[in-house]
Amino acid sequence: MTNYDYSKLPELPTSVFLANLKRPAGLKDDWLEPKQREYKAKEHKTWDILFQRQLDILKGRACEQFFDGLKLLNFDSGGIPDFKKTNKILKSITGWSVVPVPMLIPDHVFFYHLANKRFPAGNFIRKREQIDYIEEPDVFHDVFGHVPLLTNPSFARYMEAYGRAGWKALDYNHLKALSALYWYTVEFGLINSIDGLRIYGAGILSSAEESPYSLEAKSPNRIHLNVDRVMRTDYKIDDLQQSYFVIDSFEELFKQTEERPFDDIYQNIGASFQYASSAILDTDHIYQRGSQEYALRGGHTSGAIPV
Repeated sequence: MTNYDYSKLPELPTSVFLANLKRPAGLKDDWLEPKQREYKAKEHKTWDILFQRQLDILKGRACEQFFDGLKLLNFDSGGIPDFKKTNKILKSITGWSVVPVPMLIPDHVFFYHLANKRFPAGNFIRKREQIDYIEEPDVFHDVFGHVPLLTNPSFARYMEAYGRAGWKALDYNHLKALSALYWYTVEFGLINSIDGLRIYGAGILSSAEESPYSLEAKSPNRIHLNVDRVMRTDYKIDDLQQSYFVIDSFEELFKQTEERPFDDIYQNIGASFQYASSAILDTDHIYQRGSQEYALRGGHTSGAIPV
């Protein structure tokens, strides 16, 4: 077993391809900005509009741990949260902190921060005309969607373990497989509760359209999480999901990944995904076999109604 030094940025094997992201001038290899921006009044207003809209939509849809985190971090005080105040609370609960970055950062840098209990958050907020959708994650998606659940010890442990898993994925040159795991859990995961399925994925929590769709639409599949299967499954980054994966608890999520060395997965998968994002397998534990109507009609590009 390789012993990695998580206190340093992982070295990039020559065979690994990363997105061609240009680091802004003046930033070090960790891509961190010196401090959080001082936001203008209209930018704080944009946060407040998004915050209230999502709170109204997420009632009865988001998991209780998300609402617990919002309260613990005092996110209902108005305006974009001050990272210093947030970090004082967050560090006292799980040891995590939020750090400002200028934009989407390279995978290996992202792994490095997660492995050291730092969550990188975009140091900008969408413009008012982008209120419904922004391609690159902004401070609302990153802080509202991700940070509340970092107050949950089991979920926080999963995020740290995910970051550390990045070193091995780089060694095997299988970043896509590990990215699929993040996508279907951290970004678009659902969780069982005594009241039915609830949302915990940040990509859903921060989306007015996907929040009701993920739980109530007839189009998508809803399948219980199997790590091996998910890491072989393609995903869409620019439309509503064709499949959602469900966990019973954050403890289960952590256990499924912490006890899984991943070596045999990486040794037995190809460069491409094995399963389409709409696939249903004989081995799946299925909550709903979706009609896929929305995707078959063409999704967003066709103007199809999410049903």
